[in-house]
Amino acid sequence: MPTKKPHAFFPVISCLIAATLWGLLWYPLRLMEEMGVSGLWASVLIYTATLIPLLPVLWINRSGIMQRPLALLLIGITAGWANLGFILALLEGNVVRVLLLFYLSPIWTVLLGKLLLKEHLSILAWLSIMMAMCGAVIMLWQPDTGILLPTNAADILAITAGFAFAFMNVMVRKTGDIPIVLKMGPACLGVLFLAAIGILVMQPPPPVLTSATLGFAMGVGCIGMLAMTYTAQYGVTHLPVHRSAVIFLFEIVVGAVSAALLTNEIVTLKEWAGGLLVVLAAWITAMETLQPVVSSKKS
Repeated sequence: MPTKKPHAFFPVISCLIAATLWGLLWYPLRLMEEMGVSGLWASVLIYTATLIPLLPVLWINRSGIMQRPLALLLIGITAGWANLGFILALLEGNVVRVLLLFYLSPIWTVLLGKLLLKEHLSILAWLSIMMAMCGAVIMLWQPDTGILLPTNAADILAITAGFAFAFMNVMVRKTGDIPIVLKMGPACLGVLFLAAIGILVMQPPPPVLTSATLGFAMGVGCIGMLAMTYTAQYGVTHLPVHRSAVIFLFEIVVGAVSAALLTNEIVTLKEWAGGLLVVLAAWITAMETLQPVVSSKKS
């Protein structure tokens, strides 16, 4: 008899909430930079504040963590670079351009999803991915050289962080049997581990710590980052990764609007054109995901 697949409303909304919060993350990061806290140190402060509320839950469920150490280790490493690379790129480059290059991640997600999860892609899914790829080509094309290459450190950080984000999404989806909170802990630890290495290697100046700075970092971590991480992992856990990855492109809209209102950064015509394609790709995927699917089931 026909049965209806559970509606995907909550996972889609969760992804959109996460995308909105991530699209606004650049602003508190730049405020912290103005307070005398560089990107690496800001990452340490924010993710330490994020990890503290999770520690009791992680300790109580430590036996569950030890049952899947490799999967959680991969989530930690990929989430670590996805978050840290994204933060450094936002501080280094143009907000909108960084967001667009970071969200080449749907391309990597499709390849990884097919390879590791054996996910089936519909025609609309392929269409949305192709549109996102076209947007990337428009963004990266250099007419004077005729090649597709990142132009600066921010571009490289954004692209590699986007690949790590795609891999993390695949691993989060693949470990759907593990409670979300247990995957949030390794994600925070991954950022702290990589940020510590970055501090040792690059030796940025020590942060200027005041009660206001510490309070601000605690608020961003304990409230904002916890909400961003949970909603993102909830959405990824309950949606095919190629769909959640493209829905996350809504972050570009939030970043573009907020950057236009709060900064003097200039977005070029080709960046707007590429952005229009990736946003349209996100809308197509979201609409397909929200359609209830009817399947046949023998009783």
